Amino acid sequence: MQLVIASGNVHKIRELRAMLKIYKFLDVLSLLDFPHYTPLPETGKTLEDNASLKAVHAAKTLNRWTIADDTGLIVPALQGAPGLHSARYAGENATDRDNRKKLLAEMKEIQEPHRQGYFECWLAIAAPQGLKKCVRGVCEGTILTEEKGGKGFGYDSLFVKYEYGKTFSELEENVKNRISHRRKALDKLHLLIESLA
Repeated sequence: MQLVIASGNVHKIRELRAMLKIYKFLDVLSLLDFPHYTPLPETGKTLEDNASLKAVHAAKTLNRWTIADDTGLIVPALQGAPGLHSARYAGENATDRDNRKKLLAEMKEIQEPHRQGYFECWLAIAAPQGLKKCVRGVCEGTILTEEKGGKGFGYDSLFVKYEYGKTFSELEENVKNRISHRRKALDKLHLLIESLA
C-alpha cells in the first residue's frame, strides 16, 4: 500500500521514511515523487491546522493515503516564538541558518534556567475521503548559546534534549529518531497505520 509523506523537505522525508520502515506493507512515497503537485500555502492558525490541511489536500489531490507534519520550536521566554513561524522565523525565504542566527540574537540576554524550549510536532494522516487523525508529539530541552554538531536540520544544532547532553545535530540519527518529537507523534498513529495492512 502506498503512503505519501506530504512534504518536499528532504530531511523530514528521510526521518519519517526511517521511522516508517517497520511497516513492511507500506510503499512510502513523498511529494518529490509528484513534481506536478502544488502544495497548499501554510495558512493555518496552528501547527495542528497546517498538518491537517497539508495531509487532506495531498490525499484528495493525489488520491492516496498521506501523512503530513508541521513542527515548531517553542521558547516560552520568547512568548512561544518561533512557534508557528519556525521555518520562516527570519523572513519568507530564510534558510535554516538564518533562522538559527535570529534565534541566537533574540535569546542573547536570556540566561539559564530560562533558555528552555520544546519542539512540538503535529502529524496528520488522511485518506482521499478526508482526515483520519492528527496527533501531537513534544520533545523538551534547552537552547544553547552557540551551534554544535554537523547533522540534522532546522534548529537541531541549538537544541539539547534533557538527559542527553548533546544537540540533535550531535546525536546519531537512529538515536534522534528514537526520542524525537516526530517519533512521539508517529507512535500515536501506530495502531491506525497497522490497521491499514
